[in-house]
Amino acid sequence: MISVQNVTKRYGTIEAVKNVSFEVGKGHIVGFLGPNGAGKTTVMKILTGYHFPSEGTAYINNINVQENPVAVKAHIGYVPEGVPLYGDLTVREYLNFIADARGILRNDRKKSVERVLALCGLESVVYKKIETLSKGYKQRTGLAQAILPDPPLLILDEPTTGLDPNQIIEIRSLIKTLGIEKTVMVSTHILPEVEAICSVVLIINEGHIVANGKPEEIAISLKGSELWELYLKGADYATVQRKIIHLGGTNIHIHQVTTDTVKVVLSMASDGESIFDWAVSEGLKIIGMNKNKMSLEDIFVKLTHEEEK
Repeated sequence: MISVQNVTKRYGTIEAVKNVSFEVGKGHIVGFLGPNGAGKTTVMKILTGYHFPSEGTAYINNINVQENPVAVKAHIGYVPEGVPLYGDLTVREYLNFIADARGILRNDRKKSVERVLALCGLESVVYKKIETLSKGYKQRTGLAQAILPDPPLLILDEPTTGLDPNQIIEIRSLIKTLGIEKTVMVSTHILPEVEAICSVVLIINEGHIVANGKPEEIAISLKGSELWELYLKGADYATVQRKIIHLGGTNIHIHQVTTDTVKVVLSMASDGESIFDWAVSEGLKIIGMNKNKMSLEDIFVKLTHEEEK
């Protein structure tokens, strides 16, 4: 569905995107993450044909974006941040206007408009002027115009910014529904949103893609990606401190819990078996062990902060 190959984008002497490559197949909801100024919006503008790459190529449904930008737009529904709407039109008037602009035949227009009104939960406001709607309904209207021509790809830039918690839940649910049949790319700063709806994550930092895959796969690929918490019986602080070096791991913290129980917290890539083997070989008794995987927030901070150093 999306293929980006060695794309670089320069604005004068500034490289906003640097040799970026990634693929997104059909039927995925992709979270596109990065700090402010990392290059997210530039990539999305290239994918939608609003900007062309300085180097490299981008394809949507096997169509070269630079060679056929109009054809590419027919395959995309785009909701920019702060989607522009015509406030003096009613919801139905606006969607009819979009249907004309997107080339939907007159005979198919009513059916298409009714479909998106129902899908986006806009039936109750269909005759209200857009300027009178709440932000949640305005966002729904923006999504409705994007899916009106039934494109296979949706690109959503900050789709829940400024919404209240109930509205956020509603929009997330709608995006998940759309993702059943479409490929959806969601750019957002709200990490719990990505964890709630996305199957794949792309992280960009300083113009480079620094992670691409499922969050759990990215976590495993990072050194020290799992946080282990151990409780050792029949040992004291000094003994554990001396023996822990043979286990490995990083960010090691040792606490004397009781006179004969020590708690150890460390980062380590392990399935747990090597930890048991270490304890046995050192004559230590494990009475408790917990593994906490990195959250998406942990991954994001680790990757973007390390890249900045």
